[in-house]
Amino acid sequence: MADFLQYSNQFSPLENEAAEELIQNATTKTFKKGELLLQPGKVCRHLFFINEGLTKMYFISDDKEFIMRFFSENVLFTAFASYLTQTPSNYIIMALESTTVTLIRHNDMEDLCKKYHCMETFFRKLVSIATVKMTKRISEILEKNATTNYNLFVNENSQILQRISLGDLAKYLGITQQSLSRIRTQK
Repeated sequence: MADFLQYSNQFSPLENEAAEELIQNATTKTFKKGELLLQPGKVCRHLFFINEGLTKMYFISDDKEFIMRFFSENVLFTAFASYLTQTPSNYIIMALESTTVTLIRHNDMEDLCKKYHCMETFFRKLVSIATVKMTKRISEILEKNATTNYNLFVNENSQILQRISLGDLAKYLGITQQSLSRIRTQK
């Protein structure tokens, strides 16, 4: 839990009472490789902080998988559209290896935000950063070519590169595995 509090304090220093109550409301759960943290069509009711492990967030359209993001240790994330609106999600979150997460329920976070200004600030900053990252991701998909996106991914995610299958990396980049192989041999 120390890493989770340390991570949270990066966004906005939490008052001691708020931090204690946040920890009291947090639970820890381990998911096996291949297990779903969020199923399609279900409402995302948690924020997830990865203590250990790796996940991917993706959706399926016309039987084709589109990977939006990978999340590894010391990252707090959720399927924000579903989490914020409490409506069913189109996204799936899957553990790519044994993954231990700290969970914060939506209702508990709402209560903490109402009770503590520092929690409201923390959550606002979290959503703002997630919005910036998603906008960057969309820009990469629309504006850059596969080679540029591959190089960006390698530079920004070297710590997880060996933990991701080439098939998943190709899906993230929106290309075939054959195209990914060509890009990798050109390096």
